[in-house]
Amino acid sequence: MEHIDRTVVSRFDTRSSRPCEFCQDFDPHFHERPPLDQMVVTRRKASASAHLTEDGYVRHRVLELRKITTPEPLIAA
Repeated sequence: MEHIDRTVVSRFDTRSSRPCEFCQDFDPHFHERPPLDQMVVTRRKASASAHLTEDGYVRHRVLELRKITTPEPLIAA
């Protein structure tokens, strides 16, 4: 199963990439990742398949799954 978009696989030029906002918001260890694992393709939304590396893809998916399975904290009104 190929999970990474073909256009992303052929593109490792960091000039056309940016840090993933989703991972920045939800990963407390985001800044400890290697730089390429932080980056997503500029023209795509911050999704797992937009990551430049497979490790970035996997870490993004783990964060998405953790967000789905972790109940939202109750907010006092």
